[in-house]
Amino acid sequence: MKKDVINYIWTDKKRTIFGLPISFTRYFLTEDKFIARKGFLSIEEDELDLYRVIDKKLVLPFGQRMFGCGTIVMNVKDVDTPIKEVKSIKAPRDVLAQLDKYININRDRYRVRGRDMVGGDGGHCHDHDDFDINDDII
Repeated sequence: MKKDVINYIWTDKKRTIFGLPISFTRYFLTEDKFIARKGFLSIEEDELDLYRVIDKKLVLPFGQRMFGCGTIVMNVKDVDTPIKEVKSIKAPRDVLAQLDKYININRDRYRVRGRDMVGGDGGHCHDHDDFDINDDII
């Protein structure tokens, strides 16, 4: 029986002191998912479908920049973690460019754009006073 093989486009570990990959946090990028795996004995994996990324930014603190590292912050249309951080990785600009490429490919594949995902209340009308639209008026 052949085991399913996942083709990773990019993978790296979270960098710690002096930019060394001494960490139990590992990141993986495939053509349609971003995966963050944390832990040593107990492992927690968080998967993200790339088409759900609304916005992303690059953060380059001085301490990370000295060692060629940086952090990518993604705002995501996701229930459990709406902000995903890819902390202290090597060559963050290159990784951001790869992420951007595959995010756009997946948005085109699913015919979704970032503007399509803004809002999240399912189209429900919210009023900003204590009066409920559905209250019975007596």
